Amino acid sequence: RRRAGFRSAIFGVFLFGLMVGSFLNVCIWRLPAEEQVVKGRSHCRSCGKQIAAYDNIPLVSFVLLRGKCRRCKAPISWSYPAVELATGLLFAAVLYRFGWTSVGLVYAVLGAALIVLSVIDLREMILPDEITLPGISLGVIASFFVPELHGAAARWGGLWASVIGAVAGAGVMYLIGAAGTLLFKRKLKAIGEEEAMGFGDVKLMGMVGAVIGLWKVLLVSLILAPMSGAVIGLAIKARTKQDIIPFGPFLAAGTLVAIFFGDSIIHWYGRLLCFAT
Repeated sequence: RRRAGFRSAIFGVFLFGLMVGSFLNVCIWRLPAEEQVVKGRSHCRSCGKQIAAYDNIPLVSFVLLRGKCRRCKAPISWSYPAVELATGLLFAAVLYRFGWTSVGLVYAVLGAALIVLSVIDLREMILPDEITLPGISLGVIASFFVPELHGAAARWGGLWASVIGAVAGAGVMYLIGAAGTLLFKRKLKAIGEEEAMGFGDVKLMGMVGAVIGLWKVLLVSLILAPMSGAVIGLAIKARTKQDIIPFGPFLAAGTLVAIFFGDSIIHWYGRLLCFAT
């Protein structure tokens, strides 16, 4: 009976995540356009008509409308249901992994922010300060009240670990970007770019580091994100011929891997080093 109740809770959280994902879509489309996120009804991007409540049900409306606006029949971007589904699955996975805990709540909020930033970076090649900068502050505050995020017993320990993580995340990413600029100076000049990495990635890793701490942020910035970026980035470049590839989604993916499996990876790596020596 307890297991059935937990499954029901996971499904309920999944449905709640779908609704949150619908709001994240609003943020994804409005933030780059500098539009109000909270105020204003949802509207079709093609004809400008307001979207009725019954046409704004997460996943369901997209299926019933066959991916088209009810009025102008313009296609609705697949990013809408994808974001809703991803958010629902993320929330369910967080509950399954961390249970009804403050740590899980913080990770769910961070995951939602990463989804928004990833999609905006893919579409617009920017990482809005409206998310990353408040995210750094909120990460530090959350670490004070939830020191368990960093394995600390006291609140001041959590706060200190968060500050170190934020500085390390931003600092490491800045150094990686500076090194890339020096190494690929000629290539960047040829395509009209001055820097190999935007400062938005630096602020993103500052936000991530404030929540997940020093060791996990190093795992993300030095191993997980570069590895996924190299493999997937080369595939994207081969297909689209793009020279500039957004790095935010790879940082986000690496962060989620670190959240769910980071402790196991660090523990495995530590044992490997001990065995090697």
